Amino acid sequence: MLRTSTLIAAGLALASGVSAVVPVWGQCGGIGFGGETVCDSGLVCTKLNDYYSQCLQGTAPPASTTAAPGSSVPPTPPSSTSTAVGGSTTLAPGYSFIRAVVDPNFHKYLRSEIAWTASEAVLGEPSEAAQFQVTNGQLVQNANGTPLYAVVEPRADSTVMKLKVSWSATPATSGAFVFSGDTLEWSNPSITRPQNNAWLVCPDADGNRDLYVNLGPYSYMTPAGCADQTIHAYTGSTATA
Repeated sequence: MLRTSTLIAAGLALASGVSAVVPVWGQCGGIGFGGETVCDSGLVCTKLNDYYSQCLQGTAPPASTTAAPGSSVPPTPPSSTSTAVGGSTTLAPGYSFIRAVVDPNFHKYLRSEIAWTASEAVLGEPSEAAQFQVTNGQLVQNANGTPLYAVVEPRADSTVMKLKVSWSATPATSGAFVFSGDTLEWSNPSITRPQNNAWLVCPDADGNRDLYVNLGPYSYMTPAGCADQTIHAYTGSTATA
């Protein structure tokens, strides 16, 4: 009799339909979403925009906004970024991490030298990775809810073969960024370059990996102390080493 009761209870449990839970980084809501909405233990269904909510570590969902698709101006970045296990920010919809993929800067990620401020563009550790969009030729960093724009210094004369990249609160007035596949390129009608995807990473006196546009040939006549580099979009949930 005990065995029969157990089987009946198990059958009732199966019939009631136990809902699955959404794992970390899984979608749990948004306009038109029809899937599971309950996050796994320790996770919160966090709204990133009207169309996408994601299960993240935390205790309260942060507010965020993004511009409508097709907007002619750079979208407003989320007002905050969520931190995932391991320290890196969780990638917001519509954004990309940008990283190097060869030594000596393998999987070093683009950011501001002083995090989320208008400072020099550098490559750093995955836990320090910023998030980006390319919109209307502007490379836009989500600086914790404030847009920062990549600007390339002017070329003083034809002997200058590398141009430093930095972040500004105002859009760049010359040159244009674009993703070709996942590779970041920069071009300027007044400057002829062998390769628009050629970059240099040159450590400064403090050991920061400063980013430069390489105006010379890739992997030839590389300036002393610098490394030739291409940098690529990465759209994993978090920045990885």
